[in-house]
Amino acid sequence: MSFFKLFIFVFIFATTLFSYPNYSQAIKEKKLYPMGEKIYKKKCSQIKFNSYTSYEQLYKALLEKKICPTLNKKYAEALSLYLWDIKRASKQHKHYKKMLVTKEQKCPVCGMFLYKYPGWVSRIEYQNKNVFFDGIKDMMKYYFEHPKGIKNILVQEYYTQEVINAKKAYFVLGSDIYGPMGNELIAFKNKKSATQFYLDHKAKKILTFDEIKPEEVYKLDE
Repeated sequence: MSFFKLFIFVFIFATTLFSYPNYSQAIKEKKLYPMGEKIYKKKCSQIKFNSYTSYEQLYKALLEKKICPTLNKKYAEALSLYLWDIKRASKQHKHYKKMLVTKEQKCPVCGMFLYKYPGWVSRIEYQNKNVFFDGIKDMMKYYFEHPKGIKNILVQEYYTQEVINAKKAYFVLGSDIYGPMGNELIAFKNKKSATQFYLDHKAKKILTFDEIKPEEVYKLDE
């Protein structure tokens, strides 16, 4: 290979890698998840990953308890990430019916007609009523003020429009994608999809439902 071709190859590789906002996330996406999947299918398909309460606990068990064939730290990390972010997440979600609204229904926070933006509709189910919103941002504002008596909180995943449980979802903040009311929280049912969106749309954060704070929600209006 000539020096010029070698230079071009190195330049393209470096540009691709460091164009990500956080290249460690890019490495996870492109290398560790596939590696973890391969290890799982070949060596550890019987592991009961749902019995662990955190990624750290699972990773430690893989290293210390030797519940799979002996793994070095790199392989244990790849397998832990795959099991925690992909396999575990896929088993935590059940199917919900598509959210339908009438032409008369409005968001109780901003007053916007919901039927105009069907892909952004979210819902909080209380003991005696269902409340619909034009986006997750307004839904969270309402949730912070009316937290009692909630049975369920449902949102739509951005890419698939699948209705998912908000408390088991991942939310991306600060991206270049806007909802009906401007800056929005974008929902995904697993961390892999959220991470890909985060990388593709220059976002700032990925949060679980319990990590969303009122100050971050209201800051989206600035």
